[in-house]
Amino acid sequence: MDVDVDGSRGGDPGGDRAPGAGRSGDEGLGLRERKKRLTYQAVSDAAIAMFLERGFDRVSVAEVAAAAGISKPTLFRYFPAKEDLALHRFADHEDESARVVAARAATESPLDALRRNFLDGLARRDPVTGLCDVPEVLAYQRMLYAAPSLVARMASYRSRSEAALAAALGDRLRDRLAAGQINAVLSVLALENWRRMDAGERADQVYGEAVEAAGLAFVQLRDGLGGCG
Repeated sequence: MDVDVDGSRGGDPGGDRAPGAGRSGDEGLGLRERKKRLTYQAVSDAAIAMFLERGFDRVSVAEVAAAAGISKPTLFRYFPAKEDLALHRFADHEDESARVVAARAATESPLDALRRNFLDGLARRDPVTGLCDVPEVLAYQRMLYAAPSLVARMASYRSRSEAALAAALGDRLRDRLAAGQINAVLSVLALENWRRMDAGERADQVYGEAVEAAGLAFVQLRDGLGGCG
């Protein structure tokens, strides 16, 4: 699929179907897959509750397995590493940018689609944008940033997200460069919003500035770095 970051898509009869569409619901899933997803969620929720109460590094995998009512080997079949227990909530977002690009209208550029999606997330106070002051969300994010192993693991999630976006753009060198730049911008925007929430500011008060910052960021992505320095 020949895609320019600022261009429109052409010649792809399946271009409006997002990869993984429908994953947010259980429609079309078999009984086995639904049970697997429920187990993933239950084990992750049990683990996160324990991590929030006692700290990530003070809870063992064996304790999580016991709390979830499964064996330790079974737990590792679902979650290859302890860090994945805490980061399971990121799984559905890993290829979000790629899905947004793939599902956009033929007349909409990838950058416009990603900007629209990020602005929609800000309006909904989506935690992924960092603009969410719900106490439970703030506690969860503080836990993530306080554990070096979780910060390192998040980097692998971002790497896979970047690869998925590059593939959606066309997977040429220029697409991989664009995916890296786009992911970096989204991360910086989210981190800036999160820092303000962590400092005690309210999402409703920060919203306007967050929208302005996102606008600036996407203009800079579109026009390059000529205006910097």
